[in-house]
Amino acid sequence: MPDKTKILFFGDVSGTLGREGVKKMAPKWKKEHQTDVIIANVENLAHNKGLTLRTMAEMDEAGVEIYTGGNHIWKKYELDKFAKETDYKIAAPANDNRCPEKYLFQTIEINETKLVVINLNGRTFMEHETTISNPFTKIDELLQQVPKDANIIIDMHAEATSDKRALGLYLDGRVSTVVGTHTHIPTADAQILAEGTGYLTDIGMVGAYPSVLGIKKEIIIEKFLTETKIMHDLPTTGQIEVNAVLLEIDNRTHKTTDIKSLREIIN
Repeated sequence: MPDKTKILFFGDVSGTLGREGVKKMAPKWKKEHQTDVIIANVENLAHNKGLTLRTMAEMDEAGVEIYTGGNHIWKKYELDKFAKETDYKIAAPANDNRCPEKYLFQTIEINETKLVVINLNGRTFMEHETTISNPFTKIDELLQQVPKDANIIIDMHAEATSDKRALGLYLDGRVSTVVGTHTHIPTADAQILAEGTGYLTDIGMVGAYPSVLGIKKEIIIEKFLTETKIMHDLPTTGQIEVNAVLLEIDNRTHKTTDIKSLREIIN
């Protein structure tokens, strides 16, 4: 059995430019860092909210093998229907009562070791709080169901940094890695916690640059100037920022041995 598993995990992939960014950088970083598997958060995949068959096919062709979601993943396509029609390995927010059983978590075998990916939704400042249960008690429940001898990665999709940080510390030593998504801004706190769990508050997004969370900057600036609701729109041409995290996990201890943020601006 190989000693370690190397994982490339892209943050929120936002719209057309986000998908282009993954298609350009996934093969480059996979070769450069000799990664074993690629994961991506796809809650914003199809024009910033939800996913479709076509946009998921693009990610599959780019080499993404496991997908995580968030509070917007249901916007374009009902996941119950998606679960029946496709075999994509999606870990949707397991603490959302709309989550199909098929998407509570995903397990694959890499380097003779199981890898488990779980997605949770935070509740502070988040939409749909009535459908979202406590992520801390939900992860305790899920950890009783997943394979015991496995590398376990948690995507905590949350607005508040406190939700993410607290969960990381709560799970330190019990899972391999806890990373955050949703805010689209990469944080500078990649670290290994005291008991060996890798941690990063937010991976950041893959999308338009410069923009405000992937949305045309003029639209969001106008929104703040006028204090009115404005239809969001995403650029489909221009520069792209690509944010990901590179993880190295020991296949025997299931602890993170290295965690590093990756960022590139491409034309």
